[in-house]
Amino acid sequence: MSTFEIREDFYLDGKPFKIISGAIHYFRVVPEYWEHRLTLLKNMGCNTVETYVAWNEHEAKEGQYDFSGGCDLRKFIQIAASLELKVILRPSPYICAEYEFGGLPAWLLKDRNMRVRSTYQPFMDYVTRYYHELFKEVRDLQITTGGPIILMQVENEFGGYSNDQEYLYQLATLMKENGVTVPLVTSDGPWGDMLENGSIQDIALPTVNCGSKIPEHFKRLEEFQNKKRPLMVMEYWIGWFDAWQDKEHHTTSIGDSVHSLKQILQRGSVNFYMFHGGTNFGFMNGSNYYEKLLPDTTSYDYDAPVNEYGETTEKYLAFKEVIAEYTKITEVPIKPILRINPGVIKIDNSVSLFNTIESISQKVDSTYPLTMEDLDQNYGYVFYTSEIGTARSISDLRLINVADRAQIFINQQWLETKYDLEIEKSMEVELVEKENQLGILVENMGRVNYSVKMDSQRKGISGGVVINGAFQTSWSQYSLDFENIDTIDFSGAVIPMSPTFSRFTFTLDSLGDTFIDMNAWGKGVVIVNGFTIGRYWKEGPQQKLYIPGPKLKLGENEIIIFETEGKSQTTILLTDRPDILNGL
Repeated sequence: MSTFEIREDFYLDGKPFKIISGAIHYFRVVPEYWEHRLTLLKNMGCNTVETYVAWNEHEAKEGQYDFSGGCDLRKFIQIAASLELKVILRPSPYICAEYEFGGLPAWLLKDRNMRVRSTYQPFMDYVTRYYHELFKEVRDLQITTGGPIILMQVENEFGGYSNDQEYLYQLATLMKENGVTVPLVTSDGPWGDMLENGSIQDIALPTVNCGSKIPEHFKRLEEFQNKKRPLMVMEYWIGWFDAWQDKEHHTTSIGDSVHSLKQILQRGSVNFYMFHGGTNFGFMNGSNYYEKLLPDTTSYDYDAPVNEYGETTEKYLAFKEVIAEYTKITEVPIKPILRINPGVIKIDNSVSLFNTIESISQKVDSTYPLTMEDLDQNYGYVFYTSEIGTARSISDLRLINVADRAQIFINQQWLETKYDLEIEKSMEVELVEKENQLGILVENMGRVNYSVKMDSQRKGISGGVVINGAFQTSWSQYSLDFENIDTIDFSGAVIPMSPTFSRFTFTLDSLGDTFIDMNAWGKGVVIVNGFTIGRYWKEGPQQKLYIPGPKLKLGENEIIIFETEGKSQTTILLTDRPDILNGL
């Protein structure tokens, strides 16, 4: 039986052990490729893999747990073990990770008094129930019982959120009650009060997250520790993430990254964040919010050593050269990932959202508008309608507390689109028909994943709609989460400048990865054989979407594109050459 200890250094089976780890999030990679990405990690010279655990993936609906398929955390860890990789598991309820709501389930917000990441008893009750299920999957995979897990993390960057250390102690106690026996760690930025707020040194080793200034940050960590203990950068940021409307894809200097890596390994241990970023499939991108809303792109490439679709980069080779100074690298043979080039595909049919909405969503009526959470909907869009009377001038049409993006229609004709800070600005509208219907398509662009706005992330319409100074009542709501698109009725017409579903079919006699060019489209989502690949937006910086080969099938395939801006096209291009497409 192996042992892993934290003394003045890390010790594996009684011998000093330098952790050289890389982050791969199992939930951002299709499971068919887990072994490929983990093998690349080993071949770079890493001895450990780190992953967060995404609560919102495992309990997408309250009380219903999923540890299968792409959520088979146990299998991911076992593949790592088969490659002789150790594992750092970060099973915090909250993960940040630029993931939707920081990995917390959206249904928590149905409680209007919810205080996440706190000792608020209903929150802790949900965590307790979740941990009971989660640790059944992994407790026997700890090094203390012959598995590969050497460390587990308590919460995540908590020092940048709160100083409620009682919450941290309660989490640590829950972990131990559920069979956690490996050493515990915390990770925080080395700035301000973060280490003081987020550390519980009597039971967990403090580590730091940073991307540069290593000597300065290690000095801070060393002075903070209450005795001589290992120095570790739990998140060594070797790249960065992209947000929609960024001017370009974020990259970092290889030379600077190599320099900092050398400084880390001279004195301590490292975990590359990210080694391989992967993809925010579906609607699972998070957002940041400081002065304005910044939703993250579908691609989580992160300028990592292995890019979004599994190619090694110059950064990979540079890091490997440094790591080779500290360990002998024994490479494992790896099977290449194939690509296919289906080419140009013509449209089969299309239909306006308004002409199929009754077939794809069940109408819910209410006096005042309901939020997405009120509708038991986690992600996607909600379409609201209300009859607003006869022809007249409306001098004040306002949306109150609406998140995140609203497209406004009068009698199914587009009027205006409002986003974030613009949403509550008053509009003037001239109604000309005898009867008039107001329609509002509200998109959840991704709940905030970091900082102090997390408790206020309810989506859809939370406040209401004001018409000529008074709240409008009598609303109908249609949830659009696209969990089942088989009921789209393509027999209806397309209404110009309205949200539209377009269907493309094509036949394949071989399988592999491919890329869809979205340069000519406006905004929306792409669904491949029922699986939502992710969002696209003309605003950039991303203009292509990665389609993993395992999401395709031999024979007939179907792509459905939900385009919200009236820019639907009659053809799409699927290519094996991502380099020929504009944007990330």
